[in-house]
Amino acid sequence: MKREIITTLDGSTTIHLPDWNESYHSKHGAIQEAYHVFIKNGLSLFEDKSISVLEIGFGTGLNAFITFLEANKNKLFINYTAIEAYPVSIEEALMMNYLKELDSQSFENIFEQMHSSNWNEKLALNEHFNFTKQKLFFQDIDNQNEFDLIYFDAFGYRVQPELWSTAIFQKMYNALKYKGILVTYAARGVVKRSMQEVGFSVKKMAGPPGKREMMVAFKNI
Repeated sequence: MKREIITTLDGSTTIHLPDWNESYHSKHGAIQEAYHVFIKNGLSLFEDKSISVLEIGFGTGLNAFITFLEANKNKLFINYTAIEAYPVSIEEALMMNYLKELDSQSFENIFEQMHSSNWNEKLALNEHFNFTKQKLFFQDIDNQNEFDLIYFDAFGYRVQPELWSTAIFQKMYNALKYKGILVTYAARGVVKRSMQEVGFSVKKMAGPPGKREMMVAFKNI
């Protein structure tokens, strides 16, 4: 499938798949979307100094990298697990302009390690952040009561509806700890109903630039 690197409206880059007319991040702003959805409406809900995060769709590594930056800035301790079935090449990842746009060139080695590290091997990136990536189909996830927070960042329902099914969200529900939270950019009614069917309480929130709504799902609340 053809892949193009494009610049989004906030100046940050993403990968676009013209055959699907689908991008890894919002064309309205990759970095803006990541911060709004996953930090403002996800990570910031936790005041604990130690949490476990599961990312569904590692992709270019943007979500993992900004979470590292937040952990480092706020002295949080995060165990981060990123799932990806079809990894981006390290050459493509290093073509992203996130280091410049985030003014974080001093952490270039961290971003590179995220992409060059071995699969299924926990890596201590610094005293605040443990990182593990797993090459795995989402359907094969079988974690139980392990994570405080899930970043659900799969490709959209329009192109991969099977990734937004009740069966997948049952796996997400099972993977979360008591009172865990799942956050996603999605806002479709069919996705909300799938979440609710497995037991999530779902709240629609204001979306990032270019999108009216997004969703946050709560376990045991």
